[in-house]
Amino acid sequence: MATTSVWFGTARCASRPTLRSHIEADVVVVGGGITGVTAALLLAQESKTVVLLESNIVGAGATGCSTGNLYATVCAGVHAVRKKWDADVARRVVASRKETVDFIEQIAATMNSRGGFERCDMYQYAGSPEAAQQVQDECVALQAAGLTVQLVDSVPLGPPPAQGAVMILPRQAQLHPVAYVQVLAEQAVARGVRIFENTAALDIDTGRQLVRTAQGTVRAKAIVLATHSPSGFHLVQAGLIAHREYGIAGPSPGGSFPPGIFWAQGSERLSVRNLETSNGTLVLCIGQDHKTGQHDAPAALHSLQQAASSRVKLKEVTFEWSAQNFQSPDLLPYIGMDSSGCYIATGFATDGLVYGTLAARIIVDETLGRQNKWAHLYNVKRFTPMKSARSVAEESAAVAKALVQDYLTQRQHEQLQSLRPGEGKIVEIDGERLAAFRGPQGQLTVVSPVCTHMKCIVHWNAVETSWDCPCHGSRFAPDGRVLEGPAIVPLKRKVLNS
Repeated sequence: MATTSVWFGTARCASRPTLRSHIEADVVVVGGGITGVTAALLLAQESKTVVLLESNIVGAGATGCSTGNLYATVCAGVHAVRKKWDADVARRVVASRKETVDFIEQIAATMNSRGGFERCDMYQYAGSPEAAQQVQDECVALQAAGLTVQLVDSVPLGPPPAQGAVMILPRQAQLHPVAYVQVLAEQAVARGVRIFENTAALDIDTGRQLVRTAQGTVRAKAIVLATHSPSGFHLVQAGLIAHREYGIAGPSPGGSFPPGIFWAQGSERLSVRNLETSNGTLVLCIGQDHKTGQHDAPAALHSLQQAASSRVKLKEVTFEWSAQNFQSPDLLPYIGMDSSGCYIATGFATDGLVYGTLAARIIVDETLGRQNKWAHLYNVKRFTPMKSARSVAEESAAVAKALVQDYLTQRQHEQLQSLRPGEGKIVEIDGERLAAFRGPQGQLTVVSPVCTHMKCIVHWNAVETSWDCPCHGSRFAPDGRVLEGPAIVPLKRKVLNS
């Protein structure tokens, strides 16, 4: 089964042109997910001329592979933020996210239900015994941060069963992320925003305020990199930890499923929700996080399928996909203008729909010279060595381990003859290591395995049929094209002597 997110399988997407000329604007936004499109719309509402460049189609990145869940808490837990920082920071994180969910609701009210926004309850509970204390700690932290919390004994029939108390956060929300950003894009275009799809940014020249694409250029007074991990080289990337999580969806057993966000925490973590479609109710299941380029993708997907079968009784899978996220070392996103002179927004972990919208509002205010009350909390230039040291050290060690493993050991050195159709491997030909892929019809594609971002060696992802970098999360198609940054330059194509 080819990977397709449930959101793209259940949404209509408009077709937009590719940039083929030089144009100028007040602001150029690189990235057409929820951060970029929201920022473009808000800037246009302030009478700014805006150009938005998307390397694929609007919503195709992290936004279109998300859970569609909106909540005031965070995936790492507010108790973890409180421990890393203090009670006041935890309270402000919750307040900023709660305010942003309300803001999304206001925007969705202009969409005549096309964005799929609905209020619902969130259920957090232990899916395995060792997580019971975590749920108790989170309950205390959320109450201290100002959220209303209810405790009950069980979850509704359908989601994974609870082991211990169940914590309910009332009035959280869900939306259809692809439908939502597509309508946002329509509204932005109606306001004069020029959106170009299949238009990757190949060079970002901050000195000249110029973004170059394959067939055009954009000069702007401000550059916004709404690309999840910012394109190119940025200081914050040293501490960002790239993860992938896998998702599946299929018809609900029995034809119905209770509304809500269900988080079963612990060693068998499983996030579950429903989606009502014209063809009936679907159940979405999201599994554990895995470090990008450092995990067995088929095994991760298989583990999720088994968990969904045994704990949710999901019998049929109609959609499979994965999503990438970046966790900051101090558990807070980086939002604002960094030392490159570009506005960036990253480090959202799996909380990106809310944080992405919040980031758009902060960046828009900063470009307009206005003070945003949340800007200091998420300041991209903050210096937190004590809070970040352990995470940065662990990530640096992981990067070093990947480099040593890939450069100084013999990893997957196999001859081309062993490649089966649809398979990719690192092979050695005439003393040179190459990244080789054999297509479904037997055709061979060979590229350099050296990531163009920071020179790590890419690994094959057999689920997404992509080359994934274990160091900073860049991803490439079998032919070397950039699928996901921070890399901008594709993997170098190699021609083999016959």
